[in-house]
Amino acid sequence: MTRGTEGKRDEDPVWMTSAMLKAYSHPLRRQILRLLARHEFLRAADIAAELDVPANGASFHLRTLADAGLIEEAPEKARDRRDRVWTARKGALNVGGPESPVVDEALTTSVVAGLAEDHQELVRRVLAWTPEYVTGRTAEVHAAFTQRTIRLTEAEFDAVIVKINEVLSAADEAHDVNDPDGRFWQIDLIAADDTI
Repeated sequence: MTRGTEGKRDEDPVWMTSAMLKAYSHPLRRQILRLLARHEFLRAADIAAELDVPANGASFHLRTLADAGLIEEAPEKARDRRDRVWTARKGALNVGGPESPVVDEALTTSVVAGLAEDHQELVRRVLAWTPEYVTGRTAEVHAAFTQRTIRLTEAEFDAVIVKINEVLSAADEAHDVNDPDGRFWQIDLIAADDTI
């Protein structure tokens, strides 16, 4: 199960360590990672204000994410030596699989459950907005829901996922960050075959 780090270009996937899994299992830390993807560089005070949490709590979670290797300091963005600025690590993260089985199954299950909760929250937001669009009360597009069933081999399916990630990365790279019409889009792809 590969997951691209929020808003970053996929490079060679990294197998998540137990420390990464543990850090990622916390919902506030996943929010922090999404926030870093939107802003690229942030300080603890910025995160605290945006998420309405105490600054010392934001600092604690940032250190945990950094210790796990999910974020890193960006000293080139600091105002002075005491200023700590953070950015998300680049690249894809792989939770586990036959090539690199997980050591802590319960922890991995917790991470996947957290991802599912995040996905369900996204679906709730889409469902709440949909009546505005389908009734014509708004013409602005804020979401899309597509469902499709296709017959593929496992290798063909893997190739489709690679292509989707390539298309998303190319779109991200081509986007003009100064375009005032630019918005952040959360894109969750979920697929399952008919055997599970």
